[in-house]
Amino acid sequence: MFIDSHCHINFPELAARLPEIFSKMTENQVSHALCVSVELPEFPHVLALAERYAHVYASVGVHPDYEDTPEPTVEQLVELADHPKIIAIGETGLDYYRLQGDLEWQRERFRVHIRASRATGKPLIIHTRAAADDTLRILREEKGGTDQGGVAGVMHCFTESLDVALAAIEMGFYISFSGIVTFKSARELQAVARAVPLERMLIETDSPYLAPVPMRGKTNEPGFVRHVAEYLADLKGVPLPEMAAATSENFRSLFAIPH
Repeated sequence: MFIDSHCHINFPELAARLPEIFSKMTENQVSHALCVSVELPEFPHVLALAERYAHVYASVGVHPDYEDTPEPTVEQLVELADHPKIIAIGETGLDYYRLQGDLEWQRERFRVHIRASRATGKPLIIHTRAAADDTLRILREEKGGTDQGGVAGVMHCFTESLDVALAAIEMGFYISFSGIVTFKSARELQAVARAVPLERMLIETDSPYLAPVPMRGKTNEPGFVRHVAEYLADLKGVPLPEMAAATSENFRSLFAIPH
């Protein structure tokens, strides 16, 4: 019924509890999860999870916050993505909130991922924080959207403005909402979620972080994505089954997953 489009079940907080994690997914009608890569040294563990469990997919990429980690090349990413369970490139993007100074290396890393996405035909998973203008600019320069012959993708854990969301949608991207949208302080984001068309919406946990209400304070996990869906359904005034069906179909469409 529900799909967690972005999680990190390979992280220590969750990796030691996988049987319990998967059991809670079943209890909450969460059928699949996408385990997202953040650096190349850990990629074999991410891939191993996807190979072992039929309901887990994976991506390959290097997070923009990781400074002291091997830089990927286009050729590496293309080679590593050549696997049926690797359905996306990323997460990638720009983050000017956590890191300061000369971040040209971050922008170049982003360009490498966009080029790998174009070469493989696999969607981008984009992390952008306090860097929306440069994120959209570089996507346009690298022809990273479907409007320029590129590949679709997702703006994950979205916290930007409606203008940014609409610009991304125009480029062929989906907008993914995490537990942040359920927070009382997230009124501007909630207004964005009301305006984003259901056919361009995904749901995620970004676990083990950002547990949604009513699970705040707990370690987040894929089963909790149901609470994100419930909140968004209420916010947009649509039945929960409709929210579940739409976001799951969007996931399958974006990542070319057969029913």
